[in-house]
Amino acid sequence: MLSFRRRSINSLSVATRYTIGSGFVITALAVTLIALLIPVDKFGGRTAGAAARPAAEDDGAGILSTAYGPLTPADRDFVRKVRLAGLWELPAGRQAQQRGTRAAVRTAGEHLVEGHTELDRQVIQVGQALGIDLPNQPSEQQQDWLGQLTRAKGDEYERLFIQLLRRAHGKVFALLAQIRAQTRNSMVRALATSANTTVLDHITVLEDSGLVDFDALSDATPAPVPVTSPPPSARRSEVK
Repeated sequence: MLSFRRRSINSLSVATRYTIGSGFVITALAVTLIALLIPVDKFGGRTAGAAARPAAEDDGAGILSTAYGPLTPADRDFVRKVRLAGLWELPAGRQAQQRGTRAAVRTAGEHLVEGHTELDRQVIQVGQALGIDLPNQPSEQQQDWLGQLTRAKGDEYERLFIQLLRRAHGKVFALLAQIRAQTRNSMVRALATSANTTVLDHITVLEDSGLVDFDALSDATPAPVPVTSPPPSARRSEVK
C-alpha cells in the first residue's frame, strides 16, 4: 500500500514537472516571437526613411553632415535653384516649340525641354538623397516671365523668349562655376557638373538664334565713379 502511494506521488510529480516544463517552453517561444516582431515594426519605417533621406547633423553653422560629404546652405540653395529653373523653363520650352515661327526658336525650345527633363530627374534624386525640400512651382518672378511670354505675340514673343531665357541662363551659369569649385558634397558636385553641360548647351542654342540683345542682358548699368578732390597729402606732393 505504501509503495503504491509512492508510485502515485512519483507519477504525479512527473506529470506536474512535464506540465511546468512545457509551460516554460511555450512562454520562451512566445517571448522570442515578440522580440522578433517588435524591431520590424519599430525600426522598419526608420530604415526605409534612412535609405531615401540619410540622417544629417547640423554643426551649428548651417552645414549638414551627410553620407556624401558636408552640405552647406549654399549647396542647398543651389539644388533648389536648379529645381526652380526647370519648373519654368520646361513650360517655356514647350511653348516655344509650338509658337516659334523661326526654326532656331523651335530648336531652342526643344533643347530646353530635353535638357531640363533630364536635369529635373537628377535634381529630384539629389533632393531625396540629401533630404532637401524642393519647390513644386515657379517663383513669383518666374511666373511673371511665363505670363509675359503668354501675352506676347509674333516677333515680339520670339525676341522676348530668347532674351528672358538667355539672361536667366547667364545668371545660373555664373552660380554653377562657384558651386562646382567650392562644394565638398559629391552629389552636389555631380549635379553642378551635369547642370553646367546643360546650361552651356542652352546658352549656345539661344545665341544661335541671332536674337540676343547682349547690351540689355545686364539688369543695371554700373554706377558712375564719383569725382572727388585728392587728399591734402596728394595736393602737397603735386605742388612739390
